[in-house]
Amino acid sequence: MAGITVVGSGISVPDKVVTNDDLTATLDTSDAWITERTGIKERHVGGITSQMAIEAGRRAIEDAGLVPSDIDVVLLSTTTPDALVPGTSATVQAGIGVPGGAFDVNAACSGFVYGLVVAAGLAAIGSGRVLVVGADALSRITDWDDRTMAVLVGDGAGAVVVEPVDGPGDLLSWNFGADGTLRHLLMCDHGGYLFMDGKEVFRKAVRVVVESAERALSDAGLSAADIDLLVPHQANLRIIQAACQRLGIPEERTAVVIDRYGNTSSASIPLALDDALRNERVSPGDHLLLTGFGGGMTWASAVLRWRG
Repeated sequence: MAGITVVGSGISVPDKVVTNDDLTATLDTSDAWITERTGIKERHVGGITSQMAIEAGRRAIEDAGLVPSDIDVVLLSTTTPDALVPGTSATVQAGIGVPGGAFDVNAACSGFVYGLVVAAGLAAIGSGRVLVVGADALSRITDWDDRTMAVLVGDGAGAVVVEPVDGPGDLLSWNFGADGTLRHLLMCDHGGYLFMDGKEVFRKAVRVVVESAERALSDAGLSAADIDLLVPHQANLRIIQAACQRLGIPEERTAVVIDRYGNTSSASIPLALDDALRNERVSPGDHLLLTGFGGGMTWASAVLRWRG
């Protein structure tokens, strides 16, 4: 069966930047308090999911040296669709000018990794190139008077183009998981605002991320020492640091962009991956571990051997 390789990436974030100091004008907080507890210094807000996804997708396609007609499927991971119906992926497909199919995936902050693995499954049964996009506008579902959530969220989109190749390709292994009994820990009902039980999410997230990552590593026949770059969901710097410690992966081998973007849900991992690529932190032959968790609760990990 065909495998996949990643041939291009791109991102998009809104122009408006909200710093920690900006938040102190309306919230009982401080830059020091936010930075110490989250690692976040600023975030981009005011985005529309489809518009950010279109821009990120266009940039990924251009980065791959392709044109929209070269893409067969658009796969959009999002928790903040433009509308309940139709799926936002169709809007993205039309906005970019892709002639093929389009569908949405909602696995919260784990969604981009889910999408990457689904793209590999499509390639295995004969699909052509797939544009995998993670995009979320969390600012739209956040109560900006709620200090516990307002300091965390940001808007953004990240995309990659994957194409089929003979043999195993980049994706060496993957691991998915979900526990719907934990829905109450991180949720947003129709017409409501994001709610999170921060202490419980922290405790559960570190455990499931480490377990999922270790299973994916085992399935790939690798150990943590073989990982050249960890690309985690950017939810909270403390969670990233705790996961690194338990996995035995040094922080200097970890992609961290939460300070600039905050928690962008589905966009989190592709934003971090694109940043690592732009800063030449990834070389051909490197092993990458992508891992994340989100509402549901869901979690997902994938191990890649980068072709470049």
